[in-house]
Amino acid sequence: MQQLSPARRRLALLSLALGGFGIGATEFVAMGLLPNLAADLLPELYAASPEEGIAQAGWLISAYALGVVVGAPTIAASTAHLPRKRLLLFLLAAFTIGTVASALLSSFGLVLVARFVAALPHGAYFGIASIVAADIMGPGNRGKGVALVLSGLTIANVVGVPSITWLGQVAGWRSAYLVVALIFAATFLAVAATVPLQPGDEQASFRRELGAFRRPQLWMTIALAAIGFGGFFAVYSYIAPVVTDVAGLDAGVVPWVLVGVGIGMTVGNMLGGWLADIDLRKTLYAGFALLIVSLLGFALTAGSVIGLVVFSLLVGLASSAISPAVQSRLMDVAGEAKSLAAALNHSALNIGNSLGAFIGGATIAAGFGYLSPAWAGLVLALIGVAIAAVSFGRERRRLRR
Repeated sequence: MQQLSPARRRLALLSLALGGFGIGATEFVAMGLLPNLAADLLPELYAASPEEGIAQAGWLISAYALGVVVGAPTIAASTAHLPRKRLLLFLLAAFTIGTVASALLSSFGLVLVARFVAALPHGAYFGIASIVAADIMGPGNRGKGVALVLSGLTIANVVGVPSITWLGQVAGWRSAYLVVALIFAATFLAVAATVPLQPGDEQASFRRELGAFRRPQLWMTIALAAIGFGGFFAVYSYIAPVVTDVAGLDAGVVPWVLVGVGIGMTVGNMLGGWLADIDLRKTLYAGFALLIVSLLGFALTAGSVIGLVVFSLLVGLASSAISPAVQSRLMDVAGEAKSLAAALNHSALNIGNSLGAFIGGATIAAGFGYLSPAWAGLVLALIGVAIAAVSFGRERRRLRR
């Protein structure tokens, strides 16, 4: 890779992070606009039963998550041999087109398909961008490179999602997605102008990349990410009724609590990236320990304003501190399939998204209350750290042999 001036290096890294910002916005903005989406795309159902209309509009969130799970391994495995800058530009173009289609298509079914298609580049972008960022930053900085690209997504939860959600409520949900499409278009231009040319892995092939799935350690790392992060998403998915029904606060407080979670995620992501470069194993254990304590504190104290604010922020911080370490771990255990491994982290996170939301919803439906997802999340986090212990234990035994 060509030598870069300090200014060019910073601009290139900011360009990659801007893509993460756009991805964070397009993934999470639908959560605050579900009533608007239901009223416009499912008018008859919404008029008859707002609850059923909003529930069906939630399929748009599920469609995006499914697109990430499908797209991350298939795109990463089939394109690992391509020059990385060219691949990033292709993925950003796909993001832009898919998001514009989401904003302009008229029927619920077509928008559902558009959200699935728009999600396909998600994991591959984060995977390739993380590899490029780590190379730009130099040896010994892989965790920091991963964290920097992910920082765009976490900052989106602090700034982008609340502001774009507000725009969608005021000017219509379609305007929100058009703004997200503009962010992707701006990222395309920024990456084209600042990111250096970088070759792909010429030895890579679809078969070699998928061969990583024969490694038990890869599956254990995917499992600890999907199950462990399910604990975070169990709380995050149902934070609104906890604010209003458990803590007894006004609905207008919900965005501020979400901003607090986003701040925790941003701090945790950068801290986790720095620590992962020092000691990946200890970072994972410490992150899971903090997540378990935070979920327990949330379950016990979220009825008070202080407990709600403090522990929701800590849940966001702990979960995001784990993410760079998980992605680095995947790249360690995948052998030569670095592109696939870097992308799989986001498939695992979206499986955790679906798992946490499903289990949390099931506990609420069973009559255990709005704090029950936090207890379910605590169990998921404990299973996640147990899987991590088994994974590292197997590795130590193999090295001794």
